Amino acid sequence: MKLYGIPNCNTVKKARSWLDEHGIAYEFHDFKKQGINDATLSNWLSQYPWEKLVNRAGMTWRGLDENTKSGVTDNASATTLMKNKTSVIKRPVLVQDNKILSLGFDEANYGKLLK
Repeated sequence: MKLYGIPNCNTVKKARSWLDEHGIAYEFHDFKKQGINDATLSNWLSQYPWEKLVNRAGMTWRGLDENTKSGVTDNASATTLMKNKTSVIKRPVLVQDNKILSLGFDEANYGKLLK
């Protein structure tokens, strides 16, 4: 199991704590240090629309200029943005066997998925 995110994100911290408290092993993928590749994003975009993967409520999105925001209209433009600004990706992303188990963190959802 792999958890994607950034270490200083509060939601990621909650997810990591929950996994640790429940003794669930996972590998942490730090977007800031490790980035994200085209293959991973393509796989995710085959499971979720880009509108769900790009966190348009977050600070990173809100900090983008209007031209950049309006330029994100499809998988290709969303992939470019997510590769260049990984903190715009909805997080955490919990993945097992290349399948997204959860996008974001919800304690009840994690409890149902992982027990």
